[in-house]
Amino acid sequence: MKNNNYNITQLQLWGLILIAYAFSFAVRIIWVYQFQDNPNFYWNNQLMINTNDGYTWAAGAQNILYGIHEHNPGIRNMWGNATIFFTVLLVKITPFSLETVILYMPTVISSLVVVPIILIARLYGQVTWGFFAALLGSIAWSYYNRTMTGYYDTDMFSAMAPMFILYFLMKSTIDFNLKSALYAAIAIAIYPFLYDAGASIVYAMGIIYAAYLIFYHRKETNTYYSLILVFFALLHLPISAPFNYIATIIILIVLYMYFQKTTIAQKKLIIAAAILLMLFMYFGNVFGLIVGKVMSYITTGTSVEGLHFYGVHQTIREAGKIPFQTFANRISGSELGVILSLVGYIVLVLKHRTFILALPLVGIGAFALAGGLRFTVYAVPIAAMSATYLFHVVITMISNKKSSYIVSMTLLTAFMLLPNIEHIIAYKVPTVLNKSEVQDLEKLKSISSSKDYTLTWWDYGYPIWFYSNTNTIIDGGKHQNDNFIISKIMQTSSPELAARLSRVAVETYVDSNYSVIADTLFKNGKKDQVNPNILLAELENGTYPLPKKTRDIYLYLPYRMLNIFPTVSVFGNLDLMTGKALRKIVFYPTVAISNQKGILRFQNGIIFNSKTGRLKLGQMEGDVKYFIATQNTNDNKIQLQSQLYHVDGKYAVVYMKSYNRFIVMDIETFKSTYVQMFILGKYDKELYELVVTSPYTRIYRLKI
Repeated sequence: MKNNNYNITQLQLWGLILIAYAFSFAVRIIWVYQFQDNPNFYWNNQLMINTNDGYTWAAGAQNILYGIHEHNPGIRNMWGNATIFFTVLLVKITPFSLETVILYMPTVISSLVVVPIILIARLYGQVTWGFFAALLGSIAWSYYNRTMTGYYDTDMFSAMAPMFILYFLMKSTIDFNLKSALYAAIAIAIYPFLYDAGASIVYAMGIIYAAYLIFYHRKETNTYYSLILVFFALLHLPISAPFNYIATIIILIVLYMYFQKTTIAQKKLIIAAAILLMLFMYFGNVFGLIVGKVMSYITTGTSVEGLHFYGVHQTIREAGKIPFQTFANRISGSELGVILSLVGYIVLVLKHRTFILALPLVGIGAFALAGGLRFTVYAVPIAAMSATYLFHVVITMISNKKSSYIVSMTLLTAFMLLPNIEHIIAYKVPTVLNKSEVQDLEKLKSISSSKDYTLTWWDYGYPIWFYSNTNTIIDGGKHQNDNFIISKIMQTSSPELAARLSRVAVETYVDSNYSVIADTLFKNGKKDQVNPNILLAELENGTYPLPKKTRDIYLYLPYRMLNIFPTVSVFGNLDLMTGKALRKIVFYPTVAISNQKGILRFQNGIIFNSKTGRLKLGQMEGDVKYFIATQNTNDNKIQLQSQLYHVDGKYAVVYMKSYNRFIVMDIETFKSTYVQMFILGKYDKELYELVVTSPYTRIYRLKI
């Protein structure tokens, strides 16, 4: 069976595309169906989104639509980002609210991936194969996770946009029509607008495209016309958005029209293409970008120049090494599925060599084994095409009947779809915040101004922007050396240090035109570098002069930080001069699974003898100094019951009765800002004022 189009018309082609799109859309609505009856996940009469980073784009849209966040230096411009641009556009031209648009936009945009998948298959006269590949590629594990309903992020363009580029690049090598190269070049030119994080992938696609054309078609003049268009598209004009995109597209069209009407000697075209290649490689810092991107995900630890800050990548799950099973599940749904995809890709390249152009997408997917989960998404559409193509080849070898082909492809594709759909049904991701947490941030919004700062861990930075209209100093996109500042504030046992460091940090940030605070304050890497230990000691004892107060500062201490507090603490538990940890932090949130005669056994294996005050942590044993039970009252106060066991005990056990949670910790951590001010509700009234309190959040205003 050479051709399975079965005389498919243009109408039928788009009918299949529509069916595949509808399938992708419908599968993503499963999450909505699962949570539609949960009032805790609603705000402004709509389900909230389920990714923290989404709130940076949503805040950018708020800025354009409502004129807020005017003092926030991190707000993105709509002309430089398609996510914000289309959000603003949809809110303005449709009756839907901002909350509705950001909820469903990932589903609407990401499902478009079915279009290039089917069109690529059509290049080879195999639309039916493309249809089945589109069903799988649009909802496979990793792609679904990063484009599901509510996952409002630029990831909605991550795999979809490169697939369109791949389609036009492949089409230009098959029909050898310069117009196809023009479309590819235009797609490449606007790609940074859609997903600037994937620049290295598009660079790699451009290089592979050039190598392919030169290897197979170097004698043909059209090769160099095409390369000139593509290389020019890869150059980013040094003018601001959106004029750079518009100017690039206009120049590409002019070049295309000129090439159509003019005959140029091949030697001159080769020289022009070579010059553009060198300009692209130099100004695009191609190898530096690609290598830098790779190294940023495979290296961890502290910085090597100046002070030694803790590396953030090693604490992010999606940026660490992953086992093969996880890798396979993410790309194809199962280990067998990814093996079939690999074999299918080899067969695909042997049958249709233009699929060599997909190598960057396959390669970046394979890099996920070392670089982490986030890279698997790029390989998903190609893996889907490869696996279903393998089915297509085997079936056509066995039978030439249309009915048997359709039935067999349906069954085999269903076999690949099943583990992915099972995952989707089980993947009940909650919203970033619940209704009560948002209400707390709304209270903060009502008492603060847009120039004020809220200090907390970077996970909550963007949601704080969106719901409270205050600013932060670390967030989901800016969390490097200043992690030390926030971590130190959260874990220090000195209320004075926490308060004074907060004031110095914020005022330094604003006064330095939003430079990295830790580098500015400690003069990191400079000849007159400050010893941070001395500066912090001066802040603690009050000898360091505080800057003039220009705005209010709030400490945001959420219950949800409880589980990640050990990670938060790592960044500040450092001697920056050496990069070595100051002490071993013990902080284990857990639940009791049994209580036999006063001996409590916890879920994580820790044993606490409440009669003797002894604690067993694995092979270690130690004395407990304090056992404290806390309970939230109806007026959101915290009642404490305390028992002293051993005066020289090294540990404390806190039972948060209202949450049914125990926390085992060392005494130094027990004295930390987070434990004292959130868990115990104890604070220095000379330094702080409690302004928002609930079971989920405690927010304090700095008095100094």
